[in-house]
Amino acid sequence: MVETKRHQTRARIVEVAAQLLHEQGPHAVTTRAVAQAAGMQAPTIYRFFDDKDALLDAVAEHVFTAYVAAKALAGESGDPVADLRAGWDTHLGFGLANPAVFGLLTDPGHGARSPAAAAGLEVLRERVRRVAATGRLRVTERRAVELIHAAGTGAVLTLLATPPQDRDLDLGDAMYETVMRSILTDAPPVPADSTTSAAVAFRAAAPELPMLTDAERVLLAEWLDRT
Repeated sequence: MVETKRHQTRARIVEVAAQLLHEQGPHAVTTRAVAQAAGMQAPTIYRFFDDKDALLDAVAEHVFTAYVAAKALAGESGDPVADLRAGWDTHLGFGLANPAVFGLLTDPGHGARSPAAAAGLEVLRERVRRVAATGRLRVTERRAVELIHAAGTGAVLTLLATPPQDRDLDLGDAMYETVMRSILTDAPPVPADSTTSAAVAFRAAAPELPMLTDAERVLLAEWLDRT
C-alpha cells in the first residue's frame, strides 16, 4: 500500500513537471512550481528526486517512453520503405512538438543512459531490418541506422534553432531523400549493387534460419559483413 502510494505520488510529480516543461520550458520546472501545481509541499519533491536535473531526466524519459511505445505499436503497411518514411515523419513531428524533451534526450550525457532512447533506436533498427530483407539496402543495416538517426536528429535540431516563422519544413524532406539515395538501391536492385544488396538481405534473414546453430549464424554474419 505504501509503495503504491509512493509510485502514485512520483507519477503525479512527473506528469505535472512534464506539463510545465511542455508549456513553459525547462526554466519553469522548479521545485516550488511543480509542488504548487501538484498540490504538495516542496520538500516532497526531494523525497523522489535529488535535484532539478534528476526531475527533468525523469520527465524526458516519461514523455519519450510513451512516444516510443506508440511508435512501436504502429501497424506495418506492407511496404517497409513507406514504414521507414512514416517513422521519419513521426520523429520530426515529435521533436518539433516537444523541443524541451528533445533537447534533453539529444544531450550526450542523458541520451547514452536513456532506456527510452535505446528502445527508440531498436524500433528504427527493426524497420531498417525489414527494408534490408527486401534487398533494397546498398549499405549495412548498422550504417543505415546510423545515417538515418544522425540525419533525423540533425534536422530536428536545425529546425528548432530557427525561429518558427522562418523554418523551412521542406528541410526534413530534403534530408530524408538525401539519406535514402545513399542507403537504398533502386527497386529491384541495380546490377552494380546486386551483390551487396543480396548480402545485406541475407544478413537480415539469417537470424531466422532454423537450420543454423548460434555459432553458424555468427560465422555467416561475419562472412556477409565482408561483402
